[in-house]
Amino acid sequence: MKDSQSKPRSQRVLDRSLLVLGTTTLAAGLGAMILAPGLSAASSHREAPLIAGDPRADNTDVYAFTSPDKSDTVTMVANWIPMEEPNGGPNFYAFGDDLRYNIKIDNTGDGVADVTYSWRFRSSYRDDANQLLYNTGQVTSLNDPDLNFRQVYDLVVTTGGKSRTVLRGVPAAPSRTGQASMPDYAALRKQATFGLPGGGKTYAGQAEDPFFADLRVFDLLYGGDLSERGQDTLAGYNVNTIAIQVPKKQLALRGSSSRNPVIGVWSTTERAGVTVNDSRDAKVNKQWKQVSRLGNPLVNEVVVPLKFKDAFNTLNPSQDRTVQPVVDKVYDPILPKLIQQVYGVPAPKTPRNDLAEIYLTGICKVCGPIKADLNAHRLNKDAALRKIVPAEELRLNMAVPPTAKPQRLGVLAGDLAGFPNGRRLADDVIDISLQAVEGAAQTGVLVPALADGDKVDTNEVPFGTSFPYVALPHTKNVNRGPGATGRSAEQAATENTAASTAVQPTRAAALAGAGALLLGVGGFRLRRRRKES
Repeated sequence: MKDSQSKPRSQRVLDRSLLVLGTTTLAAGLGAMILAPGLSAASSHREAPLIAGDPRADNTDVYAFTSPDKSDTVTMVANWIPMEEPNGGPNFYAFGDDLRYNIKIDNTGDGVADVTYSWRFRSSYRDDANQLLYNTGQVTSLNDPDLNFRQVYDLVVTTGGKSRTVLRGVPAAPSRTGQASMPDYAALRKQATFGLPGGGKTYAGQAEDPFFADLRVFDLLYGGDLSERGQDTLAGYNVNTIAIQVPKKQLALRGSSSRNPVIGVWSTTERAGVTVNDSRDAKVNKQWKQVSRLGNPLVNEVVVPLKFKDAFNTLNPSQDRTVQPVVDKVYDPILPKLIQQVYGVPAPKTPRNDLAEIYLTGICKVCGPIKADLNAHRLNKDAALRKIVPAEELRLNMAVPPTAKPQRLGVLAGDLAGFPNGRRLADDVIDISLQAVEGAAQTGVLVPALADGDKVDTNEVPFGTSFPYVALPHTKNVNRGPGATGRSAEQAATENTAASTAVQPTRAAALAGAGALLLGVGGFRLRRRRKES
């Protein structure tokens, strides 16, 4: 057998990552033998092979943006459990008690979290011996005796290697079991929103899935027939949401969002494993295994090859550059070749340094061909340049103020507060990503053949204007049977009226240094046809 140490470092890292996937560990101690369960790993709407069997760990989307109504804060939203059918009883949808849900922030650019927010949930029933329902009557509060199933959580914040519990045993909002059971879910959401020490707030509970897209794009790009686009695959479904809003100074390097405005954000799910100890040792330490990871949208779906999808979700961003097969697909992506094969649109020349700039380094004038300073960690004045590494993170420049009239195409439309500078709920990441892989971020010109994208330009219901911004969960079933009509109208029914008819962010005062960041806007602004969205 070839000595593993003779392999290249990138292959050794990948081998270790593949080894932890689906591994069953059998070990014997003195008087003790424990079989550890296999681990599944995947994220982002079931995009990796093992995720189908692990929906509670499946991180579907992550968002990070300057709060439109509170511009001195950043809001981060992460969602789990894809495709929640509203009438999915009798057990509905719970966060996993054996999981740790994390949102991580890198403010130095080394690919390692400098700030981590972790949520741990605990489940209980009021009466599981004599009841069969999630709730036994109409639920009007989180303390309602008719709410049979309930979850509470602890929120732990880790900075500088030190952890502190800032919330303990607070309730999460339940699944919305229906209009009859929970007629005022907005009130339950309000009760499940808690203030944080030092400012900010957090929410955990159910919400409408904010991701909008025609996912038939994975059927050979709509089967070569663009006339068949336009159905929002995720319309009507819910997710489990964790949202947190915190002052910018708590996220910025050295607490200064003016000197150091750039952060990298990603979310992870970890499962509590089993550690085999000597039976005489009373102390048993749990090992946490990362089974899901998500930063920029669509990376694992359309960039990472099938062979490496599960392994990618076990890695820390600091390791990304060491896994050459994945890095290679950033510089020489698969999707443009498929677009050329199906639609005859020539694939841009490689290497794709522009995509490496978007996904791995952030955008700055010295980072690559997109000649603008936007969201690279190099823009942080106190960052140690020698420690900055290429890493896949959702990067946000907190000094860019919210836009008065947000554009769904974000930076591609000259709106620097949108994706890929962070990600807002209403950013059309499918259309943006399709254009980006075809070179639009570098040329500043939309590819005409794909100008309409998937023709799903907005969410089926409006988002809210205040924290947590996500819409209330649906109560109407998605699967209404053959011949049913009015699906879209029903999914936008009265249970979501608490969400605003449009998000109208206030214009924040420009922060120090923001003017320089707006230089190079012309390099992003597109000359495109005005069209109905």
